[in-house]
Amino acid sequence: MRGTGCLPAEYARGRPGRVCTGAVFFFLAFLCGIFLSCERTLGWGMLLWSTENPDIPSGTILPVYIRSNIDQVWVAGIPEPYRVTRRDGLDKFEIPLPLLELVGGRSAALRRAEEFREYALSYAETLQDGLPIREETDNGSRRVYRLRAGEIIKILSKHQGSPAINTTGDPLPGDWYKVLTSDGNTGYCFSYRLRIFEHSEGPLNANAGRGEAENTEDPDLDFVLSRNWYPESYGTMAASGKIDLEELSEKWQFLPGQDSGLARIHTAGLDRTFSYTGIRRDGSRAWHFEGAPLQMTLRSESLLAVQYSDEGSAMRTLLFVTLPSSPENIIVQETERRNTLYQNFVIQGPRFTSSNYGTLSFMANGRFTWNGNSLLVPQIIPPATLDSGNVEMRLFLGPSLESLYSGAFTLRFNSADAAGFPVHFLYTLDSQGLRLEYVNRENLDGLTVSRRAASPIIIYFFK
Repeated sequence: MRGTGCLPAEYARGRPGRVCTGAVFFFLAFLCGIFLSCERTLGWGMLLWSTENPDIPSGTILPVYIRSNIDQVWVAGIPEPYRVTRRDGLDKFEIPLPLLELVGGRSAALRRAEEFREYALSYAETLQDGLPIREETDNGSRRVYRLRAGEIIKILSKHQGSPAINTTGDPLPGDWYKVLTSDGNTGYCFSYRLRIFEHSEGPLNANAGRGEAENTEDPDLDFVLSRNWYPESYGTMAASGKIDLEELSEKWQFLPGQDSGLARIHTAGLDRTFSYTGIRRDGSRAWHFEGAPLQMTLRSESLLAVQYSDEGSAMRTLLFVTLPSSPENIIVQETERRNTLYQNFVIQGPRFTSSNYGTLSFMANGRFTWNGNSLLVPQIIPPATLDSGNVEMRLFLGPSLESLYSGAFTLRFNSADAAGFPVHFLYTLDSQGLRLEYVNRENLDGLTVSRRAASPIIIYFFK
């Protein structure tokens, strides 16, 4: 990997190519010869990344003589067995700072090498372009580095963490490892898209797949991959406050799958998984998933267009959004809102009576009973139902009705042979009692009561 006094360009303060610092090294050696001071070590260190000249495997302990912050290198001694591979005959060489761990005394270095022994020769090759190295052992943690396809990294240790998840929500096979890149970046990488191997001697080809590493930074892509993307309908619900808990609880989503190389589109009526090898920029704020008929475009900070095609078909576009709060939080808030509305019936009632339509009672557990409602059968209440069921506070009022009614709800009547029959009402609840107005299905737009019937059926109940 490294010749005599030569370092990769990333250690040469931005200068292109490979920069030789041999003059500096021989000058240091000359000073050592004059002052006889180089035999005084800074301590002992452990090699984290193998070297080629001399050919020393990672995990070897070395005496360390000099730390150069200017050239960002250590000057370390070459152990006797490895001097035969040093063509210039010198007994010292340079190591980039991140690739050697200064430990302390020789005994401490030996103990550290023993701790490291299990992973001393372990490296990994990246099988996916754009695979992230993360700050923590969690696939939602901040990305600290994006790997190139074929890039070699050093395995430092194995760690417990939250498992990476595949497109179906199941844990992926693999482990979290603390890793080191050849230019000194450290973090955690999940092993599902890594090929782990051992290396003890010879060329490691540490720069494989990294010819354009300096051009891989893409803040827009980082932004997309750091957000959760939900169907556009979720954003419409969050903006209007009209939440459909049944739809929101499905947790439909677009998952880029940067940790697994498996992207997933999961929406109502569609569940597609795409295997890809990398994510490449394809224009301004647009990217293509290599090896898959899938691409995405960031239209705004909160709107992502995802295009895909089935075999032989034209591209289809779906829109996904970020949310101001997680679906779980929105569900909790909407559930609390509905419970508060329902408890008003229990507090102000819970029994409401009509001389013509019987007694309607609301119970604390969200159920109701309605006795004496025969005049409403079968015009409103189906004949096969029982006189009890569940109350659902899932309906919303259209703009023209918001000032006229307290709200709307559904009474889902139980049946001996069915799950229940929904009957919808507008309602007004005040100190005098409860006023209901029947709502035909034709007057519903989704969960919103948009208009009244031409000849409304109104029922008055008193406390």
